[in-house]
Amino acid sequence: MAKVPVPTTTEDVKGVERLGIGAAMGVAAAVVTLVVPVVFLLLATWAPGGFFTLAPAFFQTNAALIVAGAILFLLSLILYRRAFAHLRKADRRFVAASVLCLIGSVGFLLVLVAAAVVLGNASSLVSCLHGQPSHALTCLKSGQPLGAYTGLAGFWLAWLGGVGIVLGLALGGSRTSRSLLYGGAGVYGVLLAILVGPFLSLFVSVPGISYLLWTVPFLALIGPGLVLAASRRTPSRSPPKPATSPSSR
Repeated sequence: MAKVPVPTTTEDVKGVERLGIGAAMGVAAAVVTLVVPVVFLLLATWAPGGFFTLAPAFFQTNAALIVAGAILFLLSLILYRRAFAHLRKADRRFVAASVLCLIGSVGFLLVLVAAAVVLGNASSLVSCLHGQPSHALTCLKSGQPLGAYTGLAGFWLAWLGGVGIVLGLALGGSRTSRSLLYGGAGVYGVLLAILVGPFLSLFVSVPGISYLLWTVPFLALIGPGLVLAASRRTPSRSPPKPATSPSSR
């Protein structure tokens, strides 16, 4: 059986270690931003009662979770960018991935601003929704257009950051021969494709988009999970330098 190649430079090792830290942060962000709010929304829709009703306190809590999750996603993206910066020193192909991650960082900052707007206007949002969470974007545009358009701009910039992650992970898989990095790139790519659906549905009919959206929390966990697993399989130290013979001193 052929031996699996490992990183051959210090920058490769540091880069993959940073990928693991960024992936761990990404898992935490997915739980806070997607998994928990989706569970809350399901309870409020299928078994309403107490806190789990479409009321201001409910939306304020979910907006607070989005704020916390956006901060975690921002930190994850920064760590991914630092990882690609290390790998860029050994391979210039990582420049594009690093730049896209920087753009994505700006996007998550805008998402934070939009979430703060929702926190301050939960009452008006509830009165507009009339029990239909899918109308949230339309209600936000009518009541707080600045927050809506800031959130949209932030989403698309963050989406470009996701493209940078896909590109960087694919290159990382090629350079370090870690198949799990290819898997992470593929899952992130599918996730990005699905996230385009809700915005396309504003202009054209997208069959089955509501069912596809239920896969988002799972994909958001699986993608960084594969990257984290890949980083755990990577040696934490660079290969030893060849010994210097006495005659060469």
